[in-house]
Amino acid sequence: MQNEVLKSLCQRRSVRSYKPDQITDEELKAVLDAGTYAPTGKNYQDPWIVAVQNPDIIAQLVRMNAAVMGTDTNPYYDAPTIVLVFASRPDKWPNGVCDAALVLGNMMNAAHAVGLGSCWINREREMFDTDEGRELMRQFGLPDGLMGVGSISLGYPAKPLPPARPRKEHYYRIVK
Repeated sequence: MQNEVLKSLCQRRSVRSYKPDQITDEELKAVLDAGTYAPTGKNYQDPWIVAVQNPDIIAQLVRMNAAVMGTDTNPYYDAPTIVLVFASRPDKWPNGVCDAALVLGNMMNAAHAVGLGSCWINREREMFDTDEGRELMRQFGLPDGLMGVGSISLGYPAKPLPPARPRKEHYYRIVK
């Protein structure tokens, strides 16, 4: 069975090299809107999405993430846009992290569908559990009680996407 959605899902790749050009507002909105349509437990719509294009804040996020990672490289691969996703802590909403993961996945697939590249980036939990991270969350206008779940780097791929690597044997099973 083949259709455009399935084809796009199979062709999406993580992008780790971006052109410096900023994406358009229309492209960003398409990606963010797709995130808001991710399924959430009981339609609670718990995740919070913050798109960052401010170079000073991006530099701060790069520094914070690199510190958690123990490196001096850019964990966001010099992407011109970083999209952060937050969720309620598990004691408030046990589905928060799973819901946020679906938001991130929807946005990555939407990015590919509109010609952008993206890559899931980790360590936001550690970044935003710091005083500096909590202050940023306040600056973003987020409510108390949230945690960082993940982010995506977002921009125009600097080079063509590679073909898919082979899927592992016996990746899934069908039980009838």
